[in-house]
Amino acid sequence: MQKILVGLKRVVDYNVRVRVKSDGSGVETDGVKMSINPFDEIALEEALRIKESGQAAEVIVISVGTGDAQQQLRTGLAMGADRAILVESEGSVGSLGIARIFKSIIDRDSIDLVLLGKQAIDDDNSQTGQMLAAIWGRPQATFASQVEWNGDKAKVTREVDAGLEITEVDLPAVVTVDLRLNEPRYVKLPDIMKAKKKPLETIAMADLGVDPGPEIKELSFEPPAERERGVMVDDVAGLVAALKDKGLA
Repeated sequence: MQKILVGLKRVVDYNVRVRVKSDGSGVETDGVKMSINPFDEIALEEALRIKESGQAAEVIVISVGTGDAQQQLRTGLAMGADRAILVESEGSVGSLGIARIFKSIIDRDSIDLVLLGKQAIDDDNSQTGQMLAAIWGRPQATFASQVEWNGDKAKVTREVDAGLEITEVDLPAVVTVDLRLNEPRYVKLPDIMKAKKKPLETIAMADLGVDPGPEIKELSFEPPAERERGVMVDDVAGLVAALKDKGLA
């Protein structure tokens, strides 16, 4: 394979406690640390390992969003990606729109493999990879916890509800990755400096001629209900009585 495309989404850092805005219109992001979606970071690490093993020539990272996403793309370049693409969009773009954007770049740049995180930690949709494979007309392997690359084929171990499932796909293909696939590398200061000189292309979504699909609107947000304090019981009869009081038995 020659080129690998890796999607990077800008999300609230997983170490940050998410807070809902006071008016319930969304999640508070002002002054909040933003990072690469953790699953996407694992996808990028896998792409870099493929290139370092001599099985690929170029790793390209792509993100869709505002200009702020350049920060995450630069981090991807510092990790070792060769170039970055930012498709600018001021509004929210759903999974179908993202898949169509990626397909446009695949056609333009002749991509051989697309690696994505299995889901984003902000919306948890887990849809983009599957939609992209359908639009592209190529095989897909999702939730990969182990991958063996062999020329124009990939042997993927998937994590499913019943345990592990092994499947083989022909390339080009879409592979979405799970947490156990690898551990992403740390970015070093010299790599951050080098990343500033790597190409970062900015494209307006309108220039791609892509239909973003139906817009999904979040009407309101609210934090989870606070957990009630536990109740101590003396015996089984007390447990049954407590459950009955709550209408659970």
